[in-house]
Amino acid sequence: MKRMLTPDLCVIGAGAGGLAVAAGAAQLGAEVVLVERSAMGGDCLNFGCVPSKSMIASARLAASWRRGPVLGIVCPPPQIDFAAVADSLGRVVATLAPNDSVERFQGLGVTVVQATGRFTGTHTLSAGDAEIRPRRFVVATGSYPLVPPIAGLDRVRYLTNETIFRNREPPEHLIVIGGGPIGIEVAQAHLRLGARVTVLDQGPLLPRDDPELVGILAQRLAGEGIELCPHTAIHSVTSTQDGVAVQLASGERITGSHLLIAAGRRPSVEALDLAAAGIAANPQGVVVDARLRTTNRRAFAVGDVAGGPQFTHVALYHAGIVLRNALFRLPAKVDYRALPWVTYTDPELAQVGINEGAARRSFGEAVRVSRWPFAENDRAHTERDTAGLVKIVTRRDGRILGASILGAGAGDLVLPWALAISRKLKISAIANLVVPYPTRGEAGKRAAGEFYTPSLFSPRTRRIVRLLARFG
Repeated sequence: MKRMLTPDLCVIGAGAGGLAVAAGAAQLGAEVVLVERSAMGGDCLNFGCVPSKSMIASARLAASWRRGPVLGIVCPPPQIDFAAVADSLGRVVATLAPNDSVERFQGLGVTVVQATGRFTGTHTLSAGDAEIRPRRFVVATGSYPLVPPIAGLDRVRYLTNETIFRNREPPEHLIVIGGGPIGIEVAQAHLRLGARVTVLDQGPLLPRDDPELVGILAQRLAGEGIELCPHTAIHSVTSTQDGVAVQLASGERITGSHLLIAAGRRPSVEALDLAAAGIAANPQGVVVDARLRTTNRRAFAVGDVAGGPQFTHVALYHAGIVLRNALFRLPAKVDYRALPWVTYTDPELAQVGINEGAARRSFGEAVRVSRWPFAENDRAHTERDTAGLVKIVTRRDGRILGASILGAGAGDLVLPWALAISRKLKISAIANLVVPYPTRGEAGKRAAGEFYTPSLFSPRTRRIVRLLARFG
């Protein structure tokens, strides 16, 4: 006999979104059952943000060490212990794991069921020895790496984000299939840790970001030594004695020691039997409305599985929307107008709102673009790192539509622009800020000031100044 559980909420999936819903609901007094078939913490803790940014930190230190002579510090070349780097990533994950552990959530009052969940009807879910009949469901099962249909791929050894951060064997030549954020970040990190790296993509690199800034970043990455091959069709892959060979449609053959597949993500829904629950889904994920409600009025979906932007911070944002809807019956809706995202290369590439191309398609000639390069920023010069620029897209009336930033710390520098867009501020709000000197934040203020340059320093303004001077 299965035990019957009748909580207020049944959360399926213990990744970032599911954990945030479960913790928030439990602390608000709701009875919560959390179902997880694998590791607590999901992709972000175990295979994603935490280990990847930890590897990037190791790689950045190696790159800084090599740049020592630029700052007058002469050091011997860094000695990379690749296995030790991998071990250090594991220690970071282990340090953070207690925050997402079964014990912590049980301490919050959550009933944790460690089993695969499967819907058996519109009101019920079976998981292990439990039959769960809650007032509301929250599907938070995340996503997994997409493996493209490339001939021969099923017969070669390859890595994904779920395995590459546990690899303790230093790659001699890493071939990356996929030029999105995961592929580009991992490519640069491995290059700096001693590997030769080739990146292949059938489309453009980083297609969601501003093409102008992506072009500058690509030049920087190529200058470091990464071989970037966008708009490149792959015919097949085969094993070799020393690793793997990728045959391109052009006839070129690229051989490497390791292969990383970073060609996108698929929603993790196969085990759920969504049809039994009356929950509609498509290749992008579970179908939801603006309140994250599924086609089953008792069920919500959050995070990657909900078919929207696939970021940890989006999953956390979704959690707040669902808590307001499910527990307080408030009609909270998602709004992605001020959604920021960051690619953690060096320099970082950050975006919030829409980029120039999207703005011109929507608003045509009413769009204004303001730029300020870090080559004109004093703090960047003091750090001997002047790569990148701030690019702001506005309407003619000064309403901010988007901000794209390429440069050191861009992920932090984009935050005031996210606030401005979310509060529907005009660019004068940033232009009039008093910004401490010397900081990289000055570049944002100067970009905002550029919006006013054509009118402020125009012949008309000079005539007004001369006229007023006559009055003493």
